[in-house]
Amino acid sequence: MATGSAGILLYRFVESSTEVFLVHPGGPFWAKKDAGAWSIPKGEYDEKEDVLEAAKREFTEETGFTADGDFISLAPARLKGGKIIHAWALEMDIDANRIKSNSFEMEWPPRSGKKKSFPEIDRAMWFIADVAKLKINPGQVPLIVELETIIASRTP
Repeated sequence: MATGSAGILLYRFVESSTEVFLVHPGGPFWAKKDAGAWSIPKGEYDEKEDVLEAAKREFTEETGFTADGDFISLAPARLKGGKIIHAWALEMDIDANRIKSNSFEMEWPPRSGKKKSFPEIDRAMWFIADVAKLKINPGQVPLIVELETIIASRTP
């Protein structure tokens, strides 16, 4: 039984800016959506799973990359529908153009009886934090804000 979602917010420093890595969901419903549609790589976990391990698993499933390093626990974020996202920030640089995502199958077009496969994530990008706050699902904005606060507190 699923209890929530777990994800990883990658970040990197480019010149004097902080950039965060976001993914865009695949499939026909999301094809023309942009602002508010992006997300951190995340997915559901169940009560028997270690939540950080679930976040790492989901990250790999959605991007094809392995997340490893010094994870920073972030406060859980609540989406509009009530789902809770447990997330960790990680400083790590990956090539957004080289993601390899799982796929899912659904009936498409609707009521056609035909099944079609779509990538779970159709693209990924690095965004400066201010732009990322416009692109990401509004319920996940607090994750970026908290990351910015943590980074600011560590800067001499």
